[in-house]
Amino acid sequence: MDHRLMALTGRDAVAFAQAQFMNDVTALRDGDWQWNGWLTPKGRVVALFALLRIDAETLWLVSQRDDAETLATALRRFVFRSKVAIALPDDARILGRLKASERASAAHWAAAPEGGVELDLSGDGGGRAMRIVFGPDTATSVDDTNGRAIWMQLDLLHGWPRLDASQREQWTPQQLSLERLNAFSVKKGCYPGQEIVARTHFLGQAKRALARIESPSPLAPGDALAHGDRTYGTVVSAVGDTALAVVATDDARPSNDESPAWGGASWRIGPLFEGLRR
Repeated sequence: MDHRLMALTGRDAVAFAQAQFMNDVTALRDGDWQWNGWLTPKGRVVALFALLRIDAETLWLVSQRDDAETLATALRRFVFRSKVAIALPDDARILGRLKASERASAAHWAAAPEGGVELDLSGDGGGRAMRIVFGPDTATSVDDTNGRAIWMQLDLLHGWPRLDASQREQWTPQQLSLERLNAFSVKKGCYPGQEIVARTHFLGQAKRALARIESPSPLAPGDALAHGDRTYGTVVSAVGDTALAVVATDDARPSNDESPAWGGASWRIGPLFEGLRR
């Protein structure tokens, strides 16, 4: 798996996360988890991750591996006098399995009997479970090239973007349609980018949204989604023949007779899977 664990520990861990991240961390109880992210002051997504509440002084973040070091370094700049430590445990491993968890469900993680913590990531695309373990583990995992590609493709099919360096700090949560996954809050107190997010929500100014793109030819993040002399949007994530793009809100619907991509374009807008909201 191309994920890494970050641990926030200390008596101010929850307060620190609440002040920095875009979702309501204080709404979590021990044993809960949520989708979350960190924004620039202008409301653009820097990183996306799953956030678990282990206890009142311990939070775990599971992010893309290539985000982890940069994110941890950036967050440490805002610790100041807060009683919180930010660490990337070297012995932590993130494992994935293309089968539903037998213990965890929805937004509730479960302790695995073999050790570690397990999350259920099942949705319309089928059963999936993620396990966080420490030290060696013999559990079956999708930790190979083909398995990782399948896992990443399922993320995209459900509308969970995988942002590479070129797409970070480019999009607001609404442009990535993260409200579908309950991944940000418009009611909690101040956090970086909160004013932009709240204004967009309450004034109804979200003019772009996330769409699933089906294409017979490979697409790459940053590609313009064009047909004829019109550009419809920008690809933000791509794996194989599946991609996610930010397009005009009116265009972000599955292909039908009214779709701008219907008839002649090499790509089509397809439906996003449901079931990953937490």
